[in-house]
Amino acid sequence: MSAIVMHRWASGRTSSEPGLPVALAAVVGAATLLLLAHGGLEAMRGAGPAGGDRAAELGGPALALTVAGAAPLILGRRFPVAVFMASAAVAALLAGLGYSLDLALAPAVALYMVSASRRPDGAIDWPLAGLIAGAFGVYLAAAAGAQGSFPRAELLHSGFAWAVGWVAGERTGLRREHIADLTERARRAEHEAARDRQLAAAEERARIARDLHDSAGHAISVIALRAGAARLRSGPAPEPGPLLEALGAIEDLARRTAAEIDGIVSHLRDPPPPSAGGPGAVEAPTGLASLDTLVGRHRAAGLDVAVTTSGPPAALGVTADQAAYRILQEALTNAARHGPGSARVEVAGTPTAVTLTVVNPIAATEPRAGGGHGLVGMQERATLVGGSLEAGPVGGVFRVHAVLPVGAADAGEGAGP
Repeated sequence: MSAIVMHRWASGRTSSEPGLPVALAAVVGAATLLLLAHGGLEAMRGAGPAGGDRAAELGGPALALTVAGAAPLILGRRFPVAVFMASAAVAALLAGLGYSLDLALAPAVALYMVSASRRPDGAIDWPLAGLIAGAFGVYLAAAAGAQGSFPRAELLHSGFAWAVGWVAGERTGLRREHIADLTERARRAEHEAARDRQLAAAEERARIARDLHDSAGHAISVIALRAGAARLRSGPAPEPGPLLEALGAIEDLARRTAAEIDGIVSHLRDPPPPSAGGPGAVEAPTGLASLDTLVGRHRAAGLDVAVTTSGPPAALGVTADQAAYRILQEALTNAARHGPGSARVEVAGTPTAVTLTVVNPIAATEPRAGGGHGLVGMQERATLVGGSLEAGPVGGVFRVHAVLPVGAADAGEGAGP
């Protein structure tokens, strides 16, 4: 029982269990009284002179000294060295008064607390070592003076108990430091993972901004072109009318807006990645219309892709169409990177939404994690167009399932020449 109490004390759980220090002191005090009543540990084992009459000799002084030696253990966590010195002094006093205390328990427990409270940095605390050695020497000298002989039993039993208390406390301190280190590492890893997720989301949003710049810039340029063409086709007029003024204002506003968008988003641009088709290859436009090109590229790289389409053709806006393409692109890339070499793509259209499903087996040699930067990007794409995305292992396969709503035409649609 005392070992369990000591372990809980060293683990720092006494704040939530305030009765533990009191229980520890009570156990040590009761064990000390039992030793005194039987004439010491050797007498209890039958290896020394019996202490049958010792119990009758235990009176108020012995009881008071036992309580005085065990009670300070309640404060052992806050003042470990002071508690050790007090308990060692009481043990020496008991031995000097002639009580058979060949196993000084209270100082051994207090020494455990001293060792457990130290920072296990490997350095020897010479003042503390001298203090412990001096206390042990005083205890042995008191026992030798009372017995008139060499205190062999005290040296053997108490010396062993004190050594065990010190080593056990040191191991507890090391374990506590190890747990604290693991906790700090886990906290840092969680912080870094959250930061990486934020960076991945920011990168994906920048990519979305570039895609939106392309579609919106095209639409606004078409608006400016049509307004200019309408103004020129109206022919010369003696003086500008409301219609020509409106067309001129539309053309001017469209050109200025396109220039502002280009200036805002231009710093987000980065060099395009090399095309899978090699030098001079033309990148297919991002959208479900380029699904065959995307699948063909992955098949050429060695991924066995099966495609199934159902339902009416998708009526997605430009942004949602680009999001669908990017989700399929990332899902197939993950399937090629983490799977054994095959994937199944399902595209289902309804009047209100387009459902994308990509399923690939999980490679036995490389378990698939439930999340990564690519999945963060896909989630960001689906969320920004009002859709939803689920990704994770299901029944031995990895499944990406996205639902993108069919909304009104956005900035890139309906802008023909």
